[in-house]
Amino acid sequence: MAHTHDLVIRGGTVIDGTGGAPREADVAVDKGRISAVGKGLPEGREEVAAKGRIVTPGFVDIHTHYDGQAVWDKHTAPSAWHGVTTAVMGNCGVGFAPCKPQDREKLVELMEGVEDIPGPVMHEGLNWQWESFAEYFDVLDKRQRDIDLCALLPHAAVRVYVMGDRAIRHEKATEADIAAMRKITAQAMRDGAFGISTSRTISHKSLTGEYTPTLRANEEELTGIAMGLKDAQTGFIEMVSDWNEPDAKSEFAMLRRVVEKSGRTAVFSLTQRHEKERMGVWKELMSYADDAVKAGHSIRPVFPPRAIGILLGLDGSQNPFSGTPTYKFIAHLPRAERVKAMQDPEVRRKILSEDPIAGSTFPLIKRLSYDQMFRFGNPPNYLPKGEDAISAMAKREGRTAPEVAYDILIEDGGRNFIYTPIVNYANYQLTAPETLLQNRNAIMGLSDGGAHVGFILDAGFPTWLLTYWGKRRGLLSLEEIVRRLTSDTASAAGLGDRGVIAIGKKADLNVIDHDRIAFGRPYVAYDLPAGGKRLLQKADGYEATIVSGAVTYRNGEATGALPGRMVKGQQAAA
Repeated sequence: MAHTHDLVIRGGTVIDGTGGAPREADVAVDKGRISAVGKGLPEGREEVAAKGRIVTPGFVDIHTHYDGQAVWDKHTAPSAWHGVTTAVMGNCGVGFAPCKPQDREKLVELMEGVEDIPGPVMHEGLNWQWESFAEYFDVLDKRQRDIDLCALLPHAAVRVYVMGDRAIRHEKATEADIAAMRKITAQAMRDGAFGISTSRTISHKSLTGEYTPTLRANEEELTGIAMGLKDAQTGFIEMVSDWNEPDAKSEFAMLRRVVEKSGRTAVFSLTQRHEKERMGVWKELMSYADDAVKAGHSIRPVFPPRAIGILLGLDGSQNPFSGTPTYKFIAHLPRAERVKAMQDPEVRRKILSEDPIAGSTFPLIKRLSYDQMFRFGNPPNYLPKGEDAISAMAKREGRTAPEVAYDILIEDGGRNFIYTPIVNYANYQLTAPETLLQNRNAIMGLSDGGAHVGFILDAGFPTWLLTYWGKRRGLLSLEEIVRRLTSDTASAAGLGDRGVIAIGKKADLNVIDHDRIAFGRPYVAYDLPAGGKRLLQKADGYEATIVSGAVTYRNGEATGALPGRMVKGQQAAA
């Protein structure tokens, strides 16, 4: 019998990404595109059994930082393990192109400080066979990989390229500087960029403690780079800000003016702060964004579906005692030997008696409180309550909080983590994500896949949306959750050729055992260049992931197929 199709996904429950009702159907694929959807389709050369499973479009993640990993790695873990088939990288204004040879160290230090990707990893992994954005894109385009990647042009790199050390010193851009940045932006869009990203937050610092070069870029400069998008007639603006210069209303009004003048669209990062005086700012920003959309200007927030939290542990890059002299003395030892040393009463006494802040290289350590630290456990607990805090445990047990934290770190052979939610979990509740998930203007995202490799691990956000907000809470229907992960994010990025199961669309798909979908335990792998380590987390339930019609993963294991490519912005329409 002749095979009619390249691939047929047989008998699954199709959730097509539009928000429409599920239906049982086969999905056929030919030449990387969906060629038929219906019952009883002819046999394929390859078949994926999907009876009793859901079949969805591949997930599109619009906020990642795989800019370095894309150079050296063909596998885009951990995002690819969580159903992501397309990722947009280059967010937050940081990246590696354009870059003059003399400025390479500046961009490495910035990426190391902002996104916690170790310098030695980047020095060994980046081959620097580029100066312009086009050359960087070409280097990436030559590598085979497991998912598709889209690149944003990072404002910090552009600013340093044009202004040199004046950018690092946060000097005001001249008219000539802005004109040059506008020209570079327009050309990068023609060369394949999907937009330009910028950062206006003091939390983004280089390894040397300098604020990101774009922090004080004024409205004229931001308008200039946005006009570069207008010149190219493509691309969106991605922005992260503290929203307090001078206040959220004024800052958003500035962004809206930039959007109105350029005629382009924008997305911005939105989280709920924990400080009492800032706790409600996310609501203001959401209302401003809604008003802008009603007026015909697409400015959409990108928000995380749970708390963004730090994982502190012996296997991670940080723990509450990393800055103490005694811990530093044993920090180089393998985990098992460190645990053995920390079990020694004298080592314990010394570490607990020393100042963990004075010698720390981790800026956030000063902000961390034992009231916001929790045993993470296995399975991981992303929803701790106030009574679960280490400070509360210590009070009940008649011990100090550092003593409790110390014991948690060394239990289970040192594999445990302490979880510290830093945003989106005020009063131990997910109020902000719950509200934003019900607003169709808000975009689910901020996974930061590829970044913060030693202490934040949120690339599993798609799995969280399915397991918590879907199965456990039932806040949204399964078809709406899939829409949020597929056509909604694809549309926001300008990817008109994917995110929907329909004839002619790109054959990026997931086959998921919805009853079995769950998180694995975070762990550390020493698989980065120069032997660098990173936190990883797998998931159960993803039976098959398909990119351009090729099965890339089966039950979480790579098949060896590498159909992923760099996507050019102007070529992404249906």
